Amino acid sequence: MITGKQRSYLKKLGQELDPVVYIGRADLTENVLKEMDDLLNARELIKVKLQEGSQLDPKEAANEAAEILHAEFVQAIGRRFVLYRQARDPEKRKIVLPR
Repeated sequence: MITGKQRSYLKKLGQELDPVVYIGRADLTENVLKEMDDLLNARELIKVKLQEGSQLDPKEAANEAAEILHAEFVQAIGRRFVLYRQARDPEKRKIVLPR
C-alpha cells in the first residue's frame, strides 16, 4: 500500500510517460495482462490507454488490472491510467519512493 505522498510522486512521474499498453475492443485479455506484467517488471511504472473501441471504464479497468497484477493504482485521467509495482529484485528498482 502506498501513501498519499508516494502516490503524488508517482503521479508526477506518470505525467511524463507515454502509454505503453493499449486496450481495444477485446478489453482486459490474458495477453494484455501478460504484457502489462512484463512491463511492470521492467519499468515499475506504466501508463495504459483505452482505445475508442473499448467499453471499459478506465478506473474500473485500472483497479481490476491492479488487483490481478498485484500492482498499485496511481491515477486515471480520461481514457488513460497509471499503475505501479515495485520491482521484486532490489538491483532492478528504478523508482525510489519518498517516505
